[in-house]
Amino acid sequence: FQAEDGIRDWSVTGVAGGLAICIAVDEKGSVYALGDKCPPVNQPLSFGKVKGGTISDPVLGTEFDLKTGDVVKWCPSGLGKLIGGIFDPVGVPVYPVQAKGKTVNVQVDVNYKANFEADYWSGILDAQGKSNGKY
Repeated sequence: FQAEDGIRDWSVTGVAGGLAICIAVDEKGSVYALGDKCPPVNQPLSFGKVKGGTISDPVLGTEFDLKTGDVVKWCPSGLGKLIGGIFDPVGVPVYPVQAKGKTVNVQVDVNYKANFEADYWSGILDAQGKSNGKY
């Protein structure tokens, strides 16, 4: 990802290792990398607003801490209160990030998706009637 000098309070999305990543920059110019799917309905976090060390879900208003991905405010908007009341608060993953000049590098586990899918099939019969997902 290439950034422009002097830009603050913004976010953008990218895909690395099959994972959607949100790159966010706060008012001080610090760069953060978080998962780009906001719980509970998977809105793109990259459309959110960065303010005061948090980034907010653009639709339901949930605020996530930029450093930890933890929930600061869970679904405070009108629609958010309705939908968010059904689900427990869940944060978003954060990833190690390094900004060097105009380049931003994010460290992700490129095997995450494959490992998740391998565990998913365990004990569940797939379309071919196998419980291990192997073919």
